[in-house]
Amino acid sequence: MTIIKAAVCHEFGAPLVVQDIKLNPPVRGEVEVTLAAVAVCHSDIAFIDGGWGGTLPAVYGHEASGYVSALGEGISQYQLGDPVLVTLIRACGTCSSCAGGVPTQCGTPYDRDNGPVCMPDGSTLQHGLACGAFAQRVVVDQSQIAAIPADLPMDAASLISCGVVTGVGAVVNTAQVRPGQNVVVIGAGGVGLNAIQGAVIAGAARIIAIDLLPEKLDAAKEFGATDVVLATDPKPWRAVSDMTSGRMADAVFVTVGAVPAFESAPRLLASSGNMYIVGLPHSGAMASYEPVMLGALGQGMKGSKMGDVVLVRDIPWMIDLYQQGRLKLDELISARWPLEQINEAIASTRSGTARRNVIVFDTQ
Repeated sequence: MTIIKAAVCHEFGAPLVVQDIKLNPPVRGEVEVTLAAVAVCHSDIAFIDGGWGGTLPAVYGHEASGYVSALGEGISQYQLGDPVLVTLIRACGTCSSCAGGVPTQCGTPYDRDNGPVCMPDGSTLQHGLACGAFAQRVVVDQSQIAAIPADLPMDAASLISCGVVTGVGAVVNTAQVRPGQNVVVIGAGGVGLNAIQGAVIAGAARIIAIDLLPEKLDAAKEFGATDVVLATDPKPWRAVSDMTSGRMADAVFVTVGAVPAFESAPRLLASSGNMYIVGLPHSGAMASYEPVMLGALGQGMKGSKMGDVVLVRDIPWMIDLYQQGRLKLDELISARWPLEQINEAIASTRSGTARRNVIVFDTQ
């Protein structure tokens, strides 16, 4: 058992406490990774705020990169020192979802209260998001990591683990946007910018970003949006209609967790268009729709978890796009912080102005 530093949540809505915790060595099928970087995702903040429940204390964090530092039994495809991504996608490989090529919906349960971490006195510490990556090291299932090139910057690499695969994957995998289609992305934060990038890669004709902040719409243009609309516009559907010559959007991606965004999204859809739920509200939040309109126009809505990514298929492709200069990663990073300043990084993320804040570790 190893003593490491981690940012622990002891009370929902309260600042995290950077302290010592205990980390068990990897058992069969697990890998220990010494982290170089972990990004602050809004999903982490939702858990910290108690929006999705869970037991406390807990250590969250799931968008990470680092180097393999220990191997459990049965691991043959990785070696000590290998650079890898760390994700929350824990997949058994044998359930119906995994066998059907949808590992993000793995049906095998995982007991986060009895994972590889515990408090210094041995009491329970929840292994948040099956990662616990707001820490110097993690122990995760081998299905949760993916190899990356040695020359890929670790801070940029960490973003692929969640924000990039979620945004790009929602467009390319879940929606399967085709060349010539129109896309609307509601929310131009970290995930929204990646959805915009996904729409560019997919060859969308019009890529319309909607956000409350003008500066975020400027960022949306930088990442490939052809048009932008302020969310304060009283009738954004008219703006979308004008921009698309009345055609509207074949796909609308809601990348924020705000209920009003979900309720307004259907009005932006073309006939037979689909709305995709990418950002997640807190548990219990409710939205209302007029079903007759969805039915009459042949429209639909669908969830997208982690962009329906398959790590071995999608990670090499996305890294190749980055190396070609066709996928922006470095430009997503707003600031880099040490673990001791994680609460400041979280506050910056809450403000809505940051694309992605990254916690960086000294791995020397």
